[in-house]
Amino acid sequence: MKKTTLSLALFAALGLTACNSDNQSTHTSVPVSASVNQSFETFSNAFISQYWAHYPEASSYAGYGKYDDIITIPNTQTRTKNNAFVTAQLATLHKFDVNTLTANQKTDYYLIENRLKLSLWHNNTFKSWQWNPSNYNVSGGFALLLNNRFKSTDEKLALVLNRLKFVPEYYQAAQNNIENPTLEFTQLAIQQNKGAFSVLKDDLLETVSNSQLSPEEKALFKSRFADAKTAIHGYVDFLTQLEKELSDNNSARSFRIGEALYEQKFAFDIQSGYTAKQMYHKALADKERVTGEMVKLTNQLWPKYFPNTEKPSNSRDAISQLIKHLSVKHVAKEEFVDEISKQIPALEAFVKEKDLITLDADKPLVVRKTPEYMRGYAMASISSPGPYESKGNTFYNVEPMSDMDDATASSFLREYNHWILQILNIHEAIPGHYTQLVYANKSPSLIKSLFSNGAMVEGWAVYTERMMLEEGYGDFEPEMWLMYYKWNLRVICNTILDYAIHVEGLSKEGGLDLLMNGAFQEKAEAQGKWRRATLSQVQLTSYYSGYREIYDLREAQKERLGSDFDLKAFHEEFLSFGSAPVKYINELMN
Repeated sequence: MKKTTLSLALFAALGLTACNSDNQSTHTSVPVSASVNQSFETFSNAFISQYWAHYPEASSYAGYGKYDDIITIPNTQTRTKNNAFVTAQLATLHKFDVNTLTANQKTDYYLIENRLKLSLWHNNTFKSWQWNPSNYNVSGGFALLLNNRFKSTDEKLALVLNRLKFVPEYYQAAQNNIENPTLEFTQLAIQQNKGAFSVLKDDLLETVSNSQLSPEEKALFKSRFADAKTAIHGYVDFLTQLEKELSDNNSARSFRIGEALYEQKFAFDIQSGYTAKQMYHKALADKERVTGEMVKLTNQLWPKYFPNTEKPSNSRDAISQLIKHLSVKHVAKEEFVDEISKQIPALEAFVKEKDLITLDADKPLVVRKTPEYMRGYAMASISSPGPYESKGNTFYNVEPMSDMDDATASSFLREYNHWILQILNIHEAIPGHYTQLVYANKSPSLIKSLFSNGAMVEGWAVYTERMMLEEGYGDFEPEMWLMYYKWNLRVICNTILDYAIHVEGLSKEGGLDLLMNGAFQEKAEAQGKWRRATLSQVQLTSYYSGYREIYDLREAQKERLGSDFDLKAFHEEFLSFGSAPVKYINELMN
């Protein structure tokens, strides 16, 4: 591991001056001292540089590039060093009086503070480095390097060569860290680390053989490559034995984290004005409201699809029967990924026709099958380039159905039917995640782009689903709105499920009943969501909490501006603040 020393320049930032910031805001009435403003800019820039030195893997995902050949060894020494770094940075940050900063700088202040306190909390309180073996996987960093389209093959191989030397020590430290893990995370770690060999393939040695590396470098590459594969196999074998012991002895740690840790994690991750418990109760109320809208649409559509059949007296039964009838309209199993690719241009065309937001044609979106080392968590996801390499490809990852049996695949396809597949693509691609992340990389504040708020990111994607339908996507077809509400109910039930599992001890049977009977989901989707809730905490609440705050902000802006409200202008101003928490964007826009 490359060792770094805390820079004295960082601690001297308060006394330094710099050029005027592009982030100064005209929205604040607080008198601002130019020297304080400049000093905070100096501090922010120095902080980011120091942060990457201490967290090189995070810098790679941001596209920083300087530490791409480094893997941090996850041992006690590293955690101690990082705790010292975080404590020192907090002390420097707190020397600033937040009330003397511009509105944009206040947001950056709170984001830095939250990220630093979160790091201490993870290291010293949450300690998932002990009980989550899936934290340890070198695949992602290697995949980033090998997929980089701006480096030559020889440049990439040289970086991979250096990176390989850390792998054996990395996995030895990982084994040393594991203590009383959950069974679910142990199984996920086995699956995903086996997927590492889809990145570190033997074909790579042939590429090395044909490269311009020196004979000595080629020999060293071959030796380190073999040692790395041995280390990964060793970790998988270690976990496989551990899984057997945990299963045989029923001695695994519970995946439920309890109310105290859940509230703390919610506060750090969501950064909402609500507590987790308050958001849970808001979701329960919204569940009833959305179900009421589905009852109205079912009453409207029933005569069209069941003209000679009496509608069930129980509204939920009627909704369920209609949804099941409509859900058989879907693509074939073999066409699922291709169909997603085909739908992207139609979404682009609609956004341009309605002038909803400016799209950047220079930022590629590539639909691909989810790499093996990432599978087993979500059906669809986005892998976006960081702000330092903003012209890189954005990947739309889709789990292939080739490994599913016909019954499971059929269940998934009914869930992602003709209508919902379009809503999924709005969410993941245009104008959802893909579009928002392109804008985030353009934010004048690196802090807002780098330390993104998950609730804002997920909330924007959920917001765009409803916004697109409100603007006429789907021609106001009642079937589309029914399926949208089904999808929205899923977002709401994500929050209910996650809180109920981790805080209230909801059983698997109770969770599946909530999703299948309360949210009208297919069995395969419900089982997948249950699994996901056992492999995460709080993240499932980010969709609903972010969406609720964004939609409420837009409606407040419409009421305040009246005829002067412009939807495109709202979208572009909202996204201009990077991936900051909605409550801070609200302050900046008002």
